[in-house]
Formats: sequence, C-alpha cells, structure tokens
Amino acid sequence: MTAKSRNNLKKRSFVNHRITAYLLVLTSVMLGVLISSCSRPKEVLGRKDMEKLMYDIYIAEAMIENDYNEFGSPEKKEALIRGVFRKHGITQAQWDTSLSWYSDRIDLYMKMNDSVKARLQRSYMASDELMRRQLQQEQSLTARYYPPSHIPNCYAFDETHPKNGFRFRLDTAEISQRINENEFSFGFEVIGIPASPKPDLRAVLMLEYNDTVVYRYEVVAENREYLLQGEKYLPDDTIRNITGFVRLQDTTGLFRRIRLLNIFLGNPDDSLQQADRFKQIPPVHPREIKGLDPD
Repeated sequence: MTAKSRNNLKKRSFVNHRITAYLLVLTSVMLGVLISSCSRPKEVLGRKDMEKLMYDIYIAEAMIENDYNEFGSPEKKEALIRGVFRKHGITQAQWDTSLSWYSDRIDLYMKMNDSVKARLQRSYMASDELMRRQLQQEQSLTARYYPPSHIPNCYAFDETHPKNGFRFRLDTAEISQRINENEFSFGFEVIGIPASPKPDLRAVLMLEYNDTVVYRYEVVAENREYLLQGEKYLPDDTIRNITGFVRLQDTTGLFRRIRLLNIFLGNPDDSLQQADRFKQIPPVHPREIKGLDPD
C-alpha cells in the first residue's frame, strides 16, 4: 500500500468517526425529547393548552382583585374560576396537577409565563388604544353637539366610554335664564362607590362675582346625595359666571361602576326628581375655600 493510499484511508476513517459522533448526538437529543414527552402524565395539559388556560386564569384573578363588589365573597370568586375551567373543559384537579408539574420544571414554566404575560400586554395595549379612540370620538361629539353650559341628567364612569368626569360653564345670560332665585344648588346622587378602597372623586362649584371668586367643593366618598350651594347675589356684588365639574382620578379602572344620577343646577324642584326628594335629605354644608384650581 502506497503512502497516498494510507492517507486516503485515514481521511475516510476520520470522516466516518465524525459522522458517527453527529449521529450519536442527534439520537441523544431525539431520545431526550421523546423521553420528556413521554414523561408528561396524560392528566397534565400540553404546553399550548396550559398557556391558554393561564391567560384566562390571570384575567379572572385581575377581575377579582379590581371588582370587590362583584367578587367580594369566596363563593363568587370560586364561581368565576370554575367558569374558566368549564370553558377549557378541565377540572380543578387537572389545573392543580398541571400547575404542579410545570412548576417543577421551572425553566419551562418561566418561558410559558413570559409568553402569557406578553399576550396579556398586547391585549391590554390594544384595549387601551381602542378606549383612547372612543374617548376622543366622544369628546369630539360632546363639543360638537352640546354647549359649554350643558349638564347631563346622569353620568357614568364606565368601561364602554371611559371618562373621568364632566364640566359646565354658565355666563350671565344663561344664569338669568336658568336660575330664578337667589339661592341655588348644584346637586346629584351617587351610587356604585365600594366600601373599600375609596375613590379620588371630587365635585367643585366655582362662583365668579364682579369682585371675588368663591369655590365650593365636596369629596365624594359615599353613596348618597350631594348639594353644593351658591348665591346669585352677595352684599354689593352680583354673580357673573358659574363653573362646575365632577372629576374622578382612576388610573387603575377600579371605580368604573360609579354612577351620578339626578344631576341638576338650580333648585331640586327643577330637576327630573320629585320635589319632596331632597326635602328629606339632611342639609349638606360644602366646604368653602378660595384659590382651588378647578383643573
């Protein structure tokens, strides 16, 4: 055998060894995947099904945390979670078993958790953009169809049309037309405030006279009627403008069930409610301050 033949034989032997090594590695990987797949008990959900279930569970938990009135009791919380299980066609035991199995494989569980959170974030951003557009459309329609002096009969801080309040402004002519007596009130009834936590909800009435400005305000923290009182005439002074607003600071969306009913400016008899309605209400004495910025 020549030297050239021996060299060729060595090269072929080296290549064969490398191919054999690659095949062994590939076989090991495939066996590992197969063993891992076979090691998952049949009662444990597959990864995709588990991620879908985790997504709905996270949403349900957020609903429970943010809506105490609706899900304040353990029974209501359990009913909501059971509804999620029914949607996915599983039982509480399957959820517990699957969660325990994936939790024992922490790297895989963290990847799944990151995937679910990313999906939740995308959904939140899409929902937030939709609400922003709806709010812009509503504000545009309000400015187009209602004058600055418009006061709604009722008002909702809801999810369909997310809003943080309303405001109004009357000039001298509008005050003369709408308010007949010297003493008047800006009033409304509140429902939907939870026992805890309390919202950052305020009502302000700004009374502009020729020589002074008077502010009256109320912190709205209970489900009851509120009255902010004013006068057209002060000693040697007459009112020129009335500005009022109700403002809710709610960046978390916890208080979207709050409703304002029977809103009016003037006298209780001028509103849609019966005249005797407010006669039975203890008088409310709003605080009087100066220098409060209505914005």
